[in-house]
Amino acid sequence: MTRPDPGSSLLSPHTAPSIHVRAALTWLAIFPLVAIGITAMAPFTVSWDPLLRVFVLTTVVVPLSVYLVVPWFVHIYDRYLGGANRRQ
Repeated sequence: MTRPDPGSSLLSPHTAPSIHVRAALTWLAIFPLVAIGITAMAPFTVSWDPLLRVFVLTTVVVPLSVYLVVPWFVHIYDRYLGGANRRQ
């Protein structure tokens, strides 16, 4: 038989943002990265096949979004907006 951790009852349960919030945060992360990436790549990739341009761009944008930008946005959401929704 295991005893519950006494410190765990002091922590409030963390609930993930709704799927709609996550979708909005993901879009907010990806749109500027794609816009900046397309603009930055344009002078160097004019002669490339469009599929190759998309492949290179998404190879950079997806990891940046998944590992850095979206988690940062979720943290900001939880800190400033998520807590207000849980208090109501």
